[in-house]
Amino acid sequence: MHLFSELYDVSVCLGRENTSFPGDPDFSRTLARTHAAHGCEVAALSLSAHAGTHLDLPAHFFPQGKRLDDYAASDFILPARVVEVASPHIGVAAVQAAAPEPGSALLFKTANSTSGLSVAGLWSEDFVSLDLAAAELLVERRVRLVGIDYITIELPGDEASPVHKLLLGHDILILEALNLAQVPPGRYTLICLPLKITRAEAAPVRAVLVR
Repeated sequence: MHLFSELYDVSVCLGRENTSFPGDPDFSRTLARTHAAHGCEVAALSLSAHAGTHLDLPAHFFPQGKRLDDYAASDFILPARVVEVASPHIGVAAVQAAAPEPGSALLFKTANSTSGLSVAGLWSEDFVSLDLAAAELLVERRVRLVGIDYITIELPGDEASPVHKLLLGHDILILEALNLAQVPPGRYTLICLPLKITRAEAAPVRAVLVR
């Protein structure tokens, strides 16, 4: 029995499709026990809190910002809209066309997904990002979460991270490294439950869209 008429897994696969942000620890899975030697398999995982599809929380940039402990599980289940953007960056016009509702999630499907970059597992500076003016409008529209289909939402090479700071400073969650290649634009429910990690500034998620 299916609970939903449509369900899209929009997460990248750790160990095969994920891209590491430059300087972040790479994901690795190492066997600590094997079937042959121990009669069971146990693996050790090593990864950044920002590995693969993940949520950024305010503490990522603000020492006194909210951490994972400060959110309820229900905060990660939201009405969402997927918007397709054809331009090489996400600007004000894309946000205006999306007409996001207060308290909702807005997910941007870009060439990152349609070109395969989102699942290529390679860092590239030729990706679609969100510009600061668009982020300011998202704050004005009081969205709850913004999602993008690459490992960072920020303009390539901008080490000041103004988009992160603006959104997270207004308690707008950032969902990065989505794969929206197979998702038609439209309205959904987003479920992006993170691992329950104490004091976390970010956490990997298994993100799905349903309706």
